[in-house]
Amino acid sequence: MATTPSTVAEPVSRHSALSTGFLARHRYSSRLRAVAYPGTAVFIAVFLAVVMVTHRSPADSTDPLGGATSREPAPSAAGEPDANTCAALVAEMPLPDRLAQRLMIGVDPGAPAAARALERDTHVGGLFIGGNATQILQGSALTVIQSAALYPIAVAVDDEGGRVQRIDTLHGSMPSARQMGTMPPGEVRRIGAQRGRELKARGVTVDFAPVLDLGAHPGNAVIGDRAFSADPAVVVAHAGAFAAGLRDAGITPVFKHFPGHGRANGDSHRKLVTTPPLASLRVMDLPPYEQLLTEGPSVVMVGHLNVPGLTNGVPATLSPPAYRLLRDEIGFTGVTITDDLGGMRAVSDRYGIVDAVTTALESGADIALWTSAEKLDDVLARLMTETEANRLPVADTDASVARILEMKGVCRG
Repeated sequence: MATTPSTVAEPVSRHSALSTGFLARHRYSSRLRAVAYPGTAVFIAVFLAVVMVTHRSPADSTDPLGGATSREPAPSAAGEPDANTCAALVAEMPLPDRLAQRLMIGVDPGAPAAARALERDTHVGGLFIGGNATQILQGSALTVIQSAALYPIAVAVDDEGGRVQRIDTLHGSMPSARQMGTMPPGEVRRIGAQRGRELKARGVTVDFAPVLDLGAHPGNAVIGDRAFSADPAVVVAHAGAFAAGLRDAGITPVFKHFPGHGRANGDSHRKLVTTPPLASLRVMDLPPYEQLLTEGPSVVMVGHLNVPGLTNGVPATLSPPAYRLLRDEIGFTGVTITDDLGGMRAVSDRYGIVDAVTTALESGADIALWTSAEKLDDVLARLMTETEANRLPVADTDASVARILEMKGVCRG
């Protein structure tokens, strides 16, 4: 029997208490901007610990992992604005923290305490929850992890329905996208909203769904029944409805896998795959993006896809022309994220994780995703080096972090 949202401890809302807490805390981070990496993370953690102890109220409570589960935000100074633009907030962040916001890493769903420690020490902007264990999704575990963060965390799962689900053991199964593609769009939106409420009640903020790929292959192929249809118009109607349902519940949808995995010649988990030429994608695969990206807040996941006439032998995740197509031609202004850079052979056969993350961010991705914490310190150190050499311009990082913070609901503009 599915667990209803009412039985789950309600985590801090990403649009209220987390945002308010960040706006109060960011003043502390501005004092630390001159501290050089790698000591910044430790210094900030110690500094904030002193601040929290000094200002801790008797009403604060502790959780099983040692973090506060409730905390009143620090009051604003007299005359200080209650809100700031995203650009202003970014300008107050130490550079290592800005770079860390551009990373989303996988954590062990069975080890919430380890995830909390990792967030406390690194300030990464996003956590991805995969695997089969559910400890991190139960009780107040994600609320506790958020309480350890200097900045609000984007918490993401893969929850599409059908073969790709994350909380089905807790809340029951969703139909596959192909099944939903035969339903009225209103019913699909209802399903998306229900699953969104269940995700939010457990502390998730981002769902790597819906798939916009065209379902041109059999149901058991890498995309297959994960696609709503082979007809772009059906994909637009039904994927758009599912995304709207997630938004209704306060979950950010992620459209994937740009510029279109459904008609590729294989599985990018196993090798670099090739799509039809760009001219063909313009007719079939890109229209869902062109139509859906203006309908509400969303993220776009870029796939590890070789596109003749666009990327020419390079995975789209690591190809500047792919991001220019999305930004300049389609006009997308939201957050872009890579597919997994560490566990998919389309990339890992050719690049180590440090090079893959660096290349993806320099190519135009806002967020680099890999589903482990492998070599995280090395990645952060390389990003600092690339920034100092202006191969990863500070202006690009600032623009990306502003988009990321706006996606999290921390600020506007």
